[in-house]
Amino acid sequence: MLTAANRPCVPTIRPVTDTAGVWKRFVEALSQSNLAHSAEWFTAIRTAYGHDPLYLAAEDGEERVGILPAFVVRRPFFGTVVTSMPFLDAGGPCSASSAIAQLLVERLIANARAIGARTVELRCAEKLQIATPPTEHKVNLTLSLPADPDRLWHQFDKGVRNQIRKGERSGLSIEIGGAESLTAFYDTFVVRMRDLGSPVHGPEFLHAVLESFGARAKIVLVRKGNTAIGGLVALSFKDRLIVPWATCLQDYFPLCPNMLLYWETIRAACLEGYRRFEFGRSTRHSGTYRFKAQWGAREEPLFWYTIPIAPQRHQAPSNNGEGTVLLAKAWQRLPLVVTRHLGPCIRKYLTQ
Repeated sequence: MLTAANRPCVPTIRPVTDTAGVWKRFVEALSQSNLAHSAEWFTAIRTAYGHDPLYLAAEDGEERVGILPAFVVRRPFFGTVVTSMPFLDAGGPCSASSAIAQLLVERLIANARAIGARTVELRCAEKLQIATPPTEHKVNLTLSLPADPDRLWHQFDKGVRNQIRKGERSGLSIEIGGAESLTAFYDTFVVRMRDLGSPVHGPEFLHAVLESFGARAKIVLVRKGNTAIGGLVALSFKDRLIVPWATCLQDYFPLCPNMLLYWETIRAACLEGYRRFEFGRSTRHSGTYRFKAQWGAREEPLFWYTIPIAPQRHQAPSNNGEGTVLLAKAWQRLPLVVTRHLGPCIRKYLTQ
C-alpha cells in the first residue's frame, strides 16, 4: 500500500516565460547544462528573429529538476519546426534524472503537435532514451586549459607554434573588445560566409547576442595594420569559453591569421581562469575538424534528433547532398551586397 512517505514523486512541468529567476537557478544547479541552456538565448533569439520561445522546466518533490529550452520556427513553405536549440550545437533536455528528461521531451512533442509543427529537433550532448535514432557525425571539440598558458604553449607541436609565430612576424595584431567591434567583425564575416556558400546571420542577431550576454561576450579581432581581416565571437558559460562564430578573409590565409587569433584568445582564457575552451562543432575529419584537432582539442559527442510529428508535404533544405552543394555554389556567385541583405532573411529559418 502506498503512503505519503513512499508514494513516487510525479514531476511538475511548467512553461517558462521569464528566464530571470527559476531558469537561471536550475541552469546553475545542473552540472550537465551547456551554453545552449543559458538564459540569454531566450531574449536574443526572440528579439532578433521573432521566433517564439517554448521553454519547459520541471521539478519533483525530491529536489530533482530539469529544463528543456526550445523555439518555434515557422518556416515559409516548409512548415513549423520546434528546435532545441536553433543556431547552436546543443540544447535538448537537461536533468540529473533520466525520467524527468523523458517527460520533458514528451511534453515538448505534445506542445509541438498542438501548434501544428512538422518536426521536433533536439540537439543533445548526451544520448536520449527515445525511439528515434540520432545522427552522430558532428562533434564538439574542446581543449582543456591550464592556468599557465606557457604550459599549454609547450604542449603544442612545432607546426602549430611556427604558424602562430608566422602570424606575429607578418605584422598582425589582436584586439579584444565587445559590441563596439561588431561592425569590423561583421564586415569580414559576411564576406567569408558568402565565399563558403552559406547565408549569413544578420548583424541584428549578433548584436542581440552581445547585448544579452553582456560582460560574458567578447569579440576578438585580428588586424593587418588598421584593417580587420578576421575575428571571432566568444561567449562564457561556467568554466568554459565558447566560440560559436569565427571568420578570416581567405586572401590573408598565407599570413596565418586564424592561428594567431585563436592562440591569443586561448591564452587570454587561461589567464582569466577558464578551464575549457570550446572550438564548436565540426563534422568528423573535415577541414575545420583538423584545424581544431591540431590544438589538442578532444571530441565531445553530439546527438542530433529529428522527430517527425506530421507528414512532410515539402522537404526542407538539408545541409547534406548534391542539392545543397549546388545551392552553395550559386550563393558564392552572388554579389556581396545581395548576400549581405538577403542572407539574414534566409538564415533565420535555417536552424542548424
